Amino acid sequence: MGPREDERSRDRVRHGAGGAAVEGGASVVAARALTRRSSRAARDPLVAYHELLEDPSLADASASALAEGQRERRLVFGDRPLCVSLRPNLISDWQYAAVNEASQTIYSALGRLERALLDDDDLRRQLDLDPREEALALRDPGFRAASPSARLDGFIGEDGVIRFVEYNAESPAGMAYNDELAQVFASLPVMKKFRAKFPCQVVPTRGRQLTAMLRAHRSRSETAPAIAIVDWRGLPTLTEFEMFQRYFESRGITTVICAPEDLTYSRGALRANGKTINLVYRRVLTSELLAKDDVSRPLVRAYLEGAVTVVNSFRAKLLHKKMSLALLSDDRYAALYTAPQRTAIAKHIPWTRKVREGHTTYAGKVVDLGDFVIARRTQLVLKPNDEYGGKGVVLGWTIDQHEWEQSFLAALASSYVVQERVPVPRYPFPVVLDRMHFLDLSIDHDPYLFWGRVSGTLARVSSSALLNVTAGAGSVVPTYVIAGGRRALRSPAAARTDA
Repeated sequence: MGPREDERSRDRVRHGAGGAAVEGGASVVAARALTRRSSRAARDPLVAYHELLEDPSLADASASALAEGQRERRLVFGDRPLCVSLRPNLISDWQYAAVNEASQTIYSALGRLERALLDDDDLRRQLDLDPREEALALRDPGFRAASPSARLDGFIGEDGVIRFVEYNAESPAGMAYNDELAQVFASLPVMKKFRAKFPCQVVPTRGRQLTAMLRAHRSRSETAPAIAIVDWRGLPTLTEFEMFQRYFESRGITTVICAPEDLTYSRGALRANGKTINLVYRRVLTSELLAKDDVSRPLVRAYLEGAVTVVNSFRAKLLHKKMSLALLSDDRYAALYTAPQRTAIAKHIPWTRKVREGHTTYAGKVVDLGDFVIARRTQLVLKPNDEYGGKGVVLGWTIDQHEWEQSFLAALASSYVVQERVPVPRYPFPVVLDRMHFLDLSIDHDPYLFWGRVSGTLARVSSSALLNVTAGAGSVVPTYVIAGGRRALRSPAAARTDA
C-alpha cells in the first residue's frame, strides 16, 4: 500500500480523469446530518469545521474560492485540480510532535543502514542494484546526507501510531504544491472562521527544500548557485517545477527548468540550454535516467567528475529501493541499529521482507516465506523493489487466491518485497462534486525531512485503497497543526457519528 510511494490516515480524495470527481465507492454522508452537537463535540476541531459548512452560503463561497484559487495558481496535476476537499488535514500539535519524533528516529536508523550498505558488498547485493546504479551510489556526492530532502510515507492508525510503508529518498515531490495550496486554503471563508476559533498553522516546506540544497552545495563548492530543475518533458508535475523556479528566482538564484537531453558537459562545466549550471535539483529518477544512456551521459559525467552538486545525490538510490524497509524490519539485521531505533522500527515499520524462497521470521517464529505469503493474502501487499506511482503494487485483499498465487510467482521471478497490510482508517471529508457531499476517505501522513529534521507534511485523501496522486487515485490537502489539541484519541467511527 502506498503513494509515490504510499497512503495514510487523515485526508485523501480521488479525481476522475475529467476533473473533480471522487471514485471508489466512498460512502456519502448527508451534510444535513451535521446537527444537534453536544457542547463537547462542538469543541472538537473536525466537528467544528464541518458545522461551519452547514451554512450554505459559506460552503458555496468556500467552494468557489477553492476552485478559483487553484486556477489562478495553476494547482493542477496534469489536467486535474490538485484538491477537491473543502477541509484540510487537521492534526493536533502533540500528535504532530510524536509523528516527527518517530520520523526522525527512523531516518537516523536509515542513515546507519546506508553506512552499512556502503561498507558491505553482501548486504548491498540485497538491494538488486543495477551495476550502473551501484557505481553512482558509491561515488561520494561531496556532502554528508545522500538525501538532503526526503519523505517518509505512512498512515496514522486508530491507535494514534504512524506506520511508514515507504521511504522516498530520491525525489520527494509535492512541497511547492503544498505551500501554494495552503495559501489558497488561507483565503477560504470557512478556513478564516475556523482559525478564529482554533489557532493553527501550516508548516512551509519549499523554503526548507532550498535551504537543504544550498547547504549541500556549500559543503562542496564556494561558487554561487545556478540551479537546473531536471526531469523529463511533458510530465504532469511541470506546474510544480514552475512554482519552484519562481521561488528560487525570488531568492536571487538563477534557475532553469530542463530535460536531461538539454544538458551538455564539456571542459568541466555542465550547461542547460547554454547556461552554466552547478546545482541540479534532480527530479528525474536514477533508473529512468540510466535507461537512456546517451541522454544521461552529460549529467552522469558531471556528477562522477565532481563538477556539479546533485540533490538528491545518486547515492540516494540505496535507500530509495523498497528493500530498505525490509532491511529495517528483518530481525537478521537488528544489530545494525541502536536500542531506541529498534524500538521505533518495531512500532512504526510494518513487517517487510524481500520476496524469495526460503525461511524468515514473523512475530518471533520461523516460517517458510512462500507458504506464509500464500496463506496470508488478505494481510499482505506485494511491491516492486524500484517503482513509484503505485505501479506493480498488488493488494492481496483486492484479488482472489488464484490471482494472488500467480502474483507471488511473478514477484519471485523479479525484484519485489512483501509487506504486512497497514490499517488505514477513513474519515469524513466535505467534497465538492455537483454539490457538497461528505465522503468517507482514507488519508495518509507523509513527513518531509530536511537533513534529518521534519518540516511539514504531505497529506493525500482518496476513496481508493491505493492513495497515490500519480496513479490518479489521490488528492492533496494541506496540513494544519492545531495548537492545544485534545490528547484523547478520536476514532474514525466517532468522527463519522458526529458527521
